[in-house]
Formats: sequence, C-alpha cells, structure tokens
Amino acid sequence: CRTDWGFSQIEIIPCKICGDKSSGIHYGVITCEGCKGFFRRSQQSNAAYSCPRQKNCLIDRTSRNRCQHCRLQKCLAVGMSRDAVKFGRMSKKQRDSLYAEVQKHRLQQAQRDHQQQPGELHDDLSGYMDGHTPDGSKPDSAVSSFYLDIQPSPDQSGLDINGIKPEPICDFAPGSGFFPYCSFTNGETSPTVSMAELEHLAQNISKSHMETCQYLREELQQMTWQAFLQEEMESYQTKPREVMWQLCAIKITEAIQYVVEFAKRIDGFMELCQNDQIVLLKAGSLEVVFVRMCRAFDSQNNTVYFDGKYAGPDVFKSLGCDDLISSVFEFGKNLCSMHLSEDEIALFSAFVLMSADRSWLQEKVKVEKLQQKIQLALQHVLQKNHREDGILTKLICKVSTLRALCSRHTEKLTAFKAIYPDIVRAHFPPLYKELFGSDFEQSMPVDG
Repeated sequence: CRTDWGFSQIEIIPCKICGDKSSGIHYGVITCEGCKGFFRRSQQSNAAYSCPRQKNCLIDRTSRNRCQHCRLQKCLAVGMSRDAVKFGRMSKKQRDSLYAEVQKHRLQQAQRDHQQQPGELHDDLSGYMDGHTPDGSKPDSAVSSFYLDIQPSPDQSGLDINGIKPEPICDFAPGSGFFPYCSFTNGETSPTVSMAELEHLAQNISKSHMETCQYLREELQQMTWQAFLQEEMESYQTKPREVMWQLCAIKITEAIQYVVEFAKRIDGFMELCQNDQIVLLKAGSLEVVFVRMCRAFDSQNNTVYFDGKYAGPDVFKSLGCDDLISSVFEFGKNLCSMHLSEDEIALFSAFVLMSADRSWLQEKVKVEKLQQKIQLALQHVLQKNHREDGILTKLICKVSTLRALCSRHTEKLTAFKAIYPDIVRAHFPPLYKELFGSDFEQSMPVDG
C-alpha cells in the first residue's frame, strides 16, 4: 500500500535482520536484499540449518553469514513469512506505525547531519568512513579526506594478546630474504615471537575473516550450478558501457566494505596511526578483494560469483576491458588451484593488506613488525596444515601479480573517467571514487 509520503522512504529504516541498508518490505518485514534472498532460499530448499555454537549468535551486517541457523531464526522472530507476500494491503494501524518509524529515523538522520559540518564529511555507503579524528579535529595527513570510524567493531575477539608471555622460538634476521615484501629500516630487527602468540594471531585473523566474508564458502559451492543463461549473458553484454561500469563499481565497493571491517578486527591494525590505516586500505583493499575472489571462483567452468549467479568472462564484455578481465580470471584460477583453506586465505589477505612498502606510511617500522608477525603466523598455519614446501614463496610471489592487476584497474578507470566524467561523478559510489579517484593517483602512488 503506497502512501502519500512515499513508499521509498521505508528504506531509511535499516534491515530488521542485520541492520544493513534496507530495500523495502520483503516477506512482511523491512529487510535488505541479502536477507531477503537468504530467506527465500531457506524456504525454497526447506533447509535444516544447525548452529555450531549456543544458538544465540549475533546477527549483524558483518556476521550474518556466519550462522545460517541463527539468521533464519531471527528472520522468523521478526515476522518474515512466505504467507506475507499474499497480502498486498496494510491496515491503517500498520501504516501509522510504519510512518512513525520512518519519521523517527528521519529525525535521527537530521540530528546526525546537523552535527556534521558541511563539507567535512564524504558520503559513505556503510558508516565506516568518517571525516573527524576522535577529538573532533580534522586529520593532518596526505589522505585526510578518507577517514575510518576508529571505534572498535562490536564483535571483537575477547582474547588478550598482552596476557601472552613470549617464549622466543622464531627470530629471523633482517636481510635474510624471509620477508621479501618487508623493507627493514632504522636498524630494526625482525620480531621475536612465541608459538602462543602466533597461534593467537592466526586465530584472531581467521575469526576476523570468517566474520567479514560476504558469503559462506558452503553457500557459494551450493550456487555454482546457477550460471547465467545465454539470454541473461547477452543482456549484460548489450548493456551500455557506463551502466556496466557502474554496476561493477557498486559490486567492488560492497566487497571493499567487508575488507575494511576485516582490517579493523585484525589485532594491531587499530593501533596503527590513522594515516597509516588509511594508506593501507587505500592501497590494499582491492588486492584483498581479488584474493577473496578465489572463494567464489569455479575453476572447472572458469566462472566467478557475480550479481547473483556464476559468470564467465564474456559477461563483462561491455566494460571494454577484455585484457583486465582475462587477467583477473587467470589470477582467480591460479589462486584457486592452490586449494587454500579459509585460515590460509585469511592470513594471506592480512599479509597483503599490511604491506610495509606502501608510500606515505608515517610509522613504517610499526607496520613492518605487524606484517612480519602475520607472515610468521601464515607460515605457522601452512606448516600445521602440512602444506607442501615452497607454498609460502608461491603465495608471496602473487603480491606482484595483485599489484599489476590493481594498477591495470586504475588505468582502465582513468580512461573511462576521461570519456564519462559526469557518470563517475554522479553515479559511482563515493567510497569507490575516494579509493580510486585521480586525486589519489596523483598524491599517493600505490607502489613505492
């Protein structure tokens, strides 16, 4: 039932399941597209989910994929039902209640906007990026426009790394070649860490990874048979170039939001200075998206999960970037062939993100030490998983490929922006423009 005040305004109310941006009323409840799709699939398959924990998992935007059982129970608890789609009208009481809730959220939004000085904040897609330092002052850095909300995530690990007493067992000397993507400076030595500390860090990073994946691996594997039909593929191929670019920019931005949350949960990241957090995310977030892509890659059919189904390279033809798409698929296929576990993907992602050789880092040594610990934790997990000799070297060699892919993406975006500047300015997600805009390219080269 559409009212005078506009049905679209319902979207100001966040998803009742996970708190993400809602897209309307689905199955009788205001939800996002993700929870709508999850509930639909659960009803179609009559799935019997089980909870590996205590059946009281927190369900929010970043954790919603961790436990299907608790997510479904929350869907049912707030009133989602297949029967709800049969009833197209709302009672006056329901309309009035909905209107009151919309007004409440509009008031809250107005209050937030009033507190923010015009021009000081960039638009953002998920509330992660914020234009103030904790004391309210403007940041003083080369990348002051891109700011993280530095409050710790609500579902942080309760482990206390300060309570671990180091028992030195690993001590790698600088210059030994063990850290090919770490440059030691100021005479600092590489970290001496205990097995307990490595185990803790590995667990923290793995937990952070699992809590911030867009999709569970099991869900992705169940959907591999859902490939685009010929007519669906042709509809993508015939989209105007600018429309397909915008769609891909949105999908990349969605994935990057999860990478930002992943970074915030890694032990040590939030202790880095604000400038360095921003530098690392600007330079490395897309690289991590490409690493995570191997989870959603079907090497047998050379397809990747995109926009609801598995897509081959031809789906992206209208982008006009065949060489880039081919390279991305080749990277996905190669990384997929290594059969990495979730723990290994998590630690490699963290290693890629905490690259100490990025330009514009202010506390380079601090980042180096964190990356070195992550590499030791990655080596520890690889050994524990009885992986073959040389796999760590193979993984680290992938870093140069990742950087080449991201560099090529920037080149393609620059060329596209030269032809369609208004499309980029008006229709691309703000976070995407902030990460890959030309001002960033000029002031902060990704490779140092």
